Amino acid sequence: MSKICLSGMNNRIYLDYNATTPCDQQVVDYMLPLFNETYGNPSSAHHTYGWLAKEVILDSTKIIAKALGVSADDLVFTSGATESINMILKSFSSKFKLKRNHIITCKTEHKAVLDTCKFLEKHEGLSVTYLDVDKKGLVDLDQLKKAVRPETILISIMHSNNETGIIQPLKKIRQIIDGKDIYLFSDATQSLGKVDLMDLFASVDFACFSAHKLYGPKGIGLVYAKDKSKNNLLRSLIQGGGQQKMMRGGTMNTPAIAGFAKAVELCFDLGVEEQHRIMNLRNKLESGLLKVEDAVSNSKSVERLPNTSNISFAYVDGFKLLSALSKYMAVSNGSACNSANENPSHVLLAMGVDQNLAFASIRFSIGRFTSDVDIDNVIQIIDQEVAKQRNNNILWERRSS
Repeated sequence: MSKICLSGMNNRIYLDYNATTPCDQQVVDYMLPLFNETYGNPSSAHHTYGWLAKEVILDSTKIIAKALGVSADDLVFTSGATESINMILKSFSSKFKLKRNHIITCKTEHKAVLDTCKFLEKHEGLSVTYLDVDKKGLVDLDQLKKAVRPETILISIMHSNNETGIIQPLKKIRQIIDGKDIYLFSDATQSLGKVDLMDLFASVDFACFSAHKLYGPKGIGLVYAKDKSKNNLLRSLIQGGGQQKMMRGGTMNTPAIAGFAKAVELCFDLGVEEQHRIMNLRNKLESGLLKVEDAVSNSKSVERLPNTSNISFAYVDGFKLLSALSKYMAVSNGSACNSANENPSHVLLAMGVDQNLAFASIRFSIGRFTSDVDIDNVIQIIDQEVAKQRNNNILWERRSS
């Protein structure tokens, strides 16, 4: 097998941590023995190999549960947040569609939620209301109140937006639906390890997470179902073997689950100090980039992720700018799941951002291995590249006429 060419990658600055994070070396080292030493099937109940693997999974589940402040019985492992989202939304569509078939979500949700809702509308007869957001990207609570009806069974609102970093007011949403026999689900994929989640767990009935967003391995995620009694509301998408309380069939991925636990442990060990370091880098980046003429921030909410900034550079073709920047850094124009799409960001359009500015937007997401020097270099490079592209833009020349 030929070797993959990685030449030149080490010279690039990585600022796309919201798409994925590098697996921390401590996580990799922790996982390695589980591939060729403690490699048993955790469902093998009659020998030491199986018992040891099962013990690893039980210990890992307890580590994650303790860090999150929830019960280990509330957690179900999946292949990632997309599967978790499908599991939750499709469970409610299937279980309640004969009587209560209405779900409320938001126009700025991740495509994993929006595409699943569209699928259920088309194939399962689900009724979905897509809420508007204000210019900051916050859900319209008045519209939410009006959208609730007797057949509403679930509200799906993400905790923090993957493109802008804004954090939704889940506590207020919980207050609106209290006593109405309506469940609240939140895609909290971007939030774990970045912000305190006490309000999230106090507000929601269901949530989901992915390990690869916090320096863990790809291919492993979580469903959180508050109180194990709520597990009976969920339907298994994958049958075969009865693993995980009959919630997900198939051999459990012991190394990935252990890696997830180690990644969570590391994030919580680093704690608030690391969050502040990253936020200071983000603020420095924004301060520098907003000095570029006609640069506009699309991350205007006071409460948002400490690592995320979304900025538009007027009179610039966003795709050409990204192409030019790819020689020096890794950044994106929005969600990684939608990055090949040549349409402007659905998140920014829903926020009322002008289409031309939406086309000229870049998402910067900072992480554990970002340095001050990286930020200085990014500011300088973008300033130069934006100026270079505007020199060839007749609209830029005529902007003041």
